[in-house]
Amino acid sequence: MAPRMTIPTQLVLRTLLDDPAEERYGYEIGETAGLASGTVHPILARLEGAGWVESRWEDVDSRVAGRPARRYYRLTADGARSAQEALARAHRVRRPWLSPQPAPHPSPGAS
Repeated sequence: MAPRMTIPTQLVLRTLLDDPAEERYGYEIGETAGLASGTVHPILARLEGAGWVESRWEDVDSRVAGRPARRYYRLTADGARSAQEALARAHRVRRPWLSPQPAPHPSPGAS
């Protein structure tokens, strides 16, 4: 089942589509997308559950690195195709509340 195409989900997908083969860790994705970690990680989990994203834990000694191990994410081949299609559909959907409103025209004879 395809994930919901919320604006934050679209931002995450656009970030991942910048280079579909590149692995990125969650914080980096959030920084690039302009989203908080608490928003990004649930989206990544949903995308992984849908098979659009795969992840792996970094093989690093946390004591030597001076930080916790990072979890890296990247789009699967099917996920990249699905993401492109979903973003194209989301872009085509007309949302009247987001469309610019025409400027009101003055009535004839109004000063």
